[in-house]
Amino acid sequence: QVQLVESGGGLVQPGGSLRLSCAASGFTFRRAAMSWLRQTPGKERELVATISSASGSRNYADSVKGRFTISRDNAKNTMYLQMNSLKAEDTAVYYCNAKAGWLEYWGQGTQVTVSS
Repeated sequence: QVQLVESGGGLVQPGGSLRLSCAASGFTFRRAAMSWLRQTPGKERELVATISSASGSRNYADSVKGRFTISRDNAKNTMYLQMNSLKAEDTAVYYCNAKAGWLEYWGQGTQVTVSS
């Protein structure tokens, strides 16, 4: 059974930091391209960051470049998103996504709220 379980969300003040984790199981993690996406009510899901399976190359949305860092630990079947200098507009539900060949998997999401 495939599972993607996000954790690490919560309430943080503007300028603060959070680290999200996505624990994967049920598929060959090291062969999957992994991504973080986020969504706010009434808006489409937005791609935040992607890390490839092979080279580990990374891509970021312009809105998070220089503030967020995506990483993965294939030994632990886990992906991370380090979020620094958080802004109110980063408030969203953050989802973990895995693409392995023609298969695609989603986590249940974790809420991140940036507010004073």
